[in-house]
Amino acid sequence: MFELMPWTRREGEIVPWPWPGAFRQEFDDLMKRFFGEEAVLPSVGRRVSPTVDLIEADNEILIKAEMPGIDLKNLGISLAGDILTIKGEKKEEREEKREGFQRIERSFGNFSRSFSLPCKVKEDEIEAKYTDGILTVKLPKAEEAKRKTIQIDVK
Repeated sequence: MFELMPWTRREGEIVPWPWPGAFRQEFDDLMKRFFGEEAVLPSVGRRVSPTVDLIEADNEILIKAEMPGIDLKNLGISLAGDILTIKGEKKEEREEKREGFQRIERSFGNFSRSFSLPCKVKEDEIEAKYTDGILTVKLPKAEEAKRKTIQIDVK
């Protein structure tokens, strides 16, 4: 039975390096430090990055971003050329409790996501709506960007 269980180092156990799993642990630590995922102490905060759906239809590009808990006044959208940028900030909620145990897993902080649009859009007709923590941005395609279907005669 013990052959099937992965070997792990016990707390306080002295094992000569490289112990099995040392490379994996060092690699994970390096990735956490480089990308910042889960590497920030809970007292400082975690990185906030909304998940996004990009949908290209015949007449428009639709972007849906999940941003629960973000106040509308802390949200900004801009278009510069063919780059759409969504910026925001989720404020930290401070709550002081002295008795018992408290664990906070909600993330907070600034974020910025930029997307290169595949075609020209009608800038004056862009619509954005923020409802129930979901940001929806509709970008109507410019006429020259819409796909045209033509019939080709076969000879």
